[in-house]
Amino acid sequence: MPAIDSALSDGRLLGAGLGPLNSWVTWLVVLRAAFGLPLDAIDRRVFHAVAGGREPPKQRVRELWCIAGRGSGKSRIAAAVSIYQALFVKHRLAPGERGMCLVIAGTVDQARVVYGYVRGFLEASPSLRHEVVAMTQLEVTLRNRVTIGVHPNSFRSIRGRTLIGCVFDETAFWRDESTATPDTEVYTAVLGGFRADGMLISISTPYRKLGLLHSKWRDHYGVDGGDTLVVQGSSKMFNPTLSSATIAAQRAADPTGAGAEWDAVFRDDIGAFLDDRSIDAAIDFARPLELPPRVGVIYRVFVDMGGGRHDRSTIAIMHAVGDGDGRHYVVDVLRGLAGDPHAAMREFVVLAKQYGCSTITGDNYGAEWVAGACREAGAEYQASKLVRSDLYLTGLPHFVRGVVSMPNLAPLIHELRLLERRTARSGRDSVDHGRNGSDDYANALFGALHLVSDTLSIYKQPETFGVFVHSQPRDFPNPGGAATPW
Repeated sequence: MPAIDSALSDGRLLGAGLGPLNSWVTWLVVLRAAFGLPLDAIDRRVFHAVAGGREPPKQRVRELWCIAGRGSGKSRIAAAVSIYQALFVKHRLAPGERGMCLVIAGTVDQARVVYGYVRGFLEASPSLRHEVVAMTQLEVTLRNRVTIGVHPNSFRSIRGRTLIGCVFDETAFWRDESTATPDTEVYTAVLGGFRADGMLISISTPYRKLGLLHSKWRDHYGVDGGDTLVVQGSSKMFNPTLSSATIAAQRAADPTGAGAEWDAVFRDDIGAFLDDRSIDAAIDFARPLELPPRVGVIYRVFVDMGGGRHDRSTIAIMHAVGDGDGRHYVVDVLRGLAGDPHAAMREFVVLAKQYGCSTITGDNYGAEWVAGACREAGAEYQASKLVRSDLYLTGLPHFVRGVVSMPNLAPLIHELRLLERRTARSGRDSVDHGRNGSDDYANALFGALHLVSDTLSIYKQPETFGVFVHSQPRDFPNPGGAATPW
C-alpha cells in the first residue's frame, strides 16, 4: 500500500484530483510526520515552523489537529485523507462487519462541500473509481466493505458505527441546538467507536480561546512525544499560491478578525460571556419550567420578537425577592414561539395579563410593528432604554453574585453558554451570540432581569401598581435544593 505522501503525489491515485504539488508542500510534510514517515532536512524545517519547534513523531500518531488559515485547502485535504484512510490503510473487519471513515462537518452545506471533493478525487482517478460500489447523497460505499460518510456534526449519528478513521472539518465553528459543547460530545462519541488502528484528524481555522480545538492546542502544541500532534500555520504557509493582495484587502476590511482568518491564531478579543459555574449555579432543578402567577407578587415582562417563520419570538416574566444586598431574581416564565410573530404577540399579551402586567417591554427591533401588534392585542409596548449588548453587561453581576434563579430550560442554557464577549480596540465590550448562533431566550431573560433589578422597591402600595403585594418577602429558593418555595 502506498504511503500517504505517495498516494497524494501519484497522478494515478489521489494526485489526480489534488493538482500541482507546489501548493501542498506543507500539508505533505505534516501528513508524513503524522503517519510516522521519515523527514529530510528540508521537511524538518517546514515541520518545525508549523509544529512549534517540537520533534517529529517517531511513529504514527493517534490524533492530528491542524490549525490553518482561510483558503489553505482544509476541506480538500479532509476529503483526500478520508479516502486514504478508507482505501489504503489496512483494517481488520470481522466477517460481515462494515467499517466507516467518517468526515464530520460543521453544517449540512459544509458537509456537501467536502463530499463534493470526495467524489471529485474518486472520479478523477480511474483506479480509485474502480473501488466504488455505490454513491448516495453523502456516502460512498467501497469494495473493501468500508464506507466514506460525510455528515454534519451530531454525536447521536456516530454511536453504533465501526469507525476506522475520522476527520473533523472546521471544528471551531460547530454548532448543535441540543448541546453547547458539540465538539466535545462528538469527540467522546468518536473515541467510543474507534478501532484500535483508527486515526482522528481535525482541520480547522481557529476562533475564540474555548472548546476542544483550543484545548488540544494548549496542551499539545510544541510538546514532544505523545500520540497527539498539533500544527498551526497561516494561510500562506499552507497555501503559498494565495494572493498577498487578496489577503491584504481582507485584512483592511476586517483587521480584528484577520489574525484568526489568515494568521491562524486564536482570537483574544472574544471570550465566553458567562462561565459554566455561574450558569449552573442559577439553574433550579427542583422547580417546574414555569411558575404560576401569585397574588401580591410584582412581575415584569420582556419580549424578543422574531422576524418571521425561521425566527423564534420569546417572552420572559420575572419577579424580585427581598431587598438590598439580599435581593434575588426569579425567572417565572421563559417561553419561545416559532412562526407568525403577530400570533406570538397576541399569546404573549394574554400570558402577561395573567401575571398582572399590562405593559410589555422589548428591544427596538421592528419597533413600529411590534408596538402596533402589542396595542392591537390590548397591552402597552415600551422600547427598552438599553440595547441588547448593554442588557447583557448590566445583568452580568447578578449571575456572578449567584442571585438569579432560572428553570432547567435546554434552549436557554445552550444560548447562555455560547454568548460571546468581544472587546473592541476602543476598549468597549459588547455581547452577542456566536457565528450561526442565536440568543432569543437569553435576550428575553436579560431584558426582564434588567426590569426587575431596576425597580427601586418591590414592596409598594397596591394603588401604585394595581396589584396586591406581600407584606413580607418570601424565602428565595435554593437552586438545586430539595425545598423550593419560590
